[in-house]
Amino acid sequence: MNDLLYPAASLSTIAYARNAKRNRLSSFDRTGGNDDRIYLAPGETRTIADIAGAGCINHIWCTLAGENFVEEKNYLRKVVLRMYWDAEENPSVEAPIGDFFGMGHAQCRNFVSLPLQMSPENGKSFNCWFPMPYATRARIEVLNECDKQTIFYFYVDYEAYNSLPDNLLRFHAVWHRECPTKGRKQGGITNREWLFEGKNTTGDENYVILEAEGRGHYVGCNINIHNLRDTAKWDWPGEGDDMIFIDGEKWPPTLHGTGTEDYVNMAWCPTQEYSAPYHGLILGGKDNWKGRISYYRYHIQDPIMFEKSIRVTIEHGHNNHRSDDWSSTAYWYQSEPHLKFKPLLPVKLRLPIDEEEFQWEWK
Repeated sequence: MNDLLYPAASLSTIAYARNAKRNRLSSFDRTGGNDDRIYLAPGETRTIADIAGAGCINHIWCTLAGENFVEEKNYLRKVVLRMYWDAEENPSVEAPIGDFFGMGHAQCRNFVSLPLQMSPENGKSFNCWFPMPYATRARIEVLNECDKQTIFYFYVDYEAYNSLPDNLLRFHAVWHRECPTKGRKQGGITNREWLFEGKNTTGDENYVILEAEGRGHYVGCNINIHNLRDTAKWDWPGEGDDMIFIDGEKWPPTLHGTGTEDYVNMAWCPTQEYSAPYHGLILGGKDNWKGRISYYRYHIQDPIMFEKSIRVTIEHGHNNHRSDDWSSTAYWYQSEPHLKFKPLLPVKLRLPIDEEEFQWEWK
């Protein structure tokens, strides 16, 4: 029997003896002073963790700031986090750092979920508790694409093992953005018809949160919407059904939902900010759901298994009528090798829309 019985501790398993060694990598000042951070030049990629042997990362904390602690605009979309397991050449994790830790729009706010948290001051302290096992090596990189130097503090807490059980899957996360989504003009139909009518019987034009191949399970996402419609009419942007296609199944998939707010376990077009272990609304938007909205839904108690492939999608407005700015980070575990990610968007295409400069093209 392998010594490793509980790769991730919980309240119900914390009393069991653990045959592992606790380790940490951090940005502490190696001279014994108080300069407990690293400095990332513009364009620099730095490896903050390179761990040999078998083990499991079970907590990451970090915070960052611009040069002289002056925040550069949209810096949370300009700094990129990448992670590699074992001998792989392509990352299993690739996302802007703010999005990876649970919220898009290059913003941070205090919120609490089970696997991800943004903590005071004003959500600028980032925490991740997703367990990340590896058999021979773990490597974490940070890329700074800010215009100026970035100051970065971090902890990477992990357990070292003699060996890793064969049935432990590898952690993955990927960011996606579609801006704007490909909708349809309202034309001569009423606002109600445009928002609520029409039939989507394929799911082909849905916003894609995740496409993966192999065996594994999807464990959730954060979803960020910027409402780009200029109207005083009822303007709820979340009338889209979630559709999760497993192992190549056709429409309707086994997992077909009833609306965006329903998928994130809420109801009635919510605007109240709320955070719980597995679902939340971090940013509720403005009047009539204008501006920016951020949700999360983590399938920790109800992971979605797949044997060959998975395609996690959601309509952008009913029947994909809306043209808004959508972005998301998906999290899942799977066997390797994984499907190679599409190239990360360049910085200018990752940045949030500036509402003062945005040209409203549709109503």
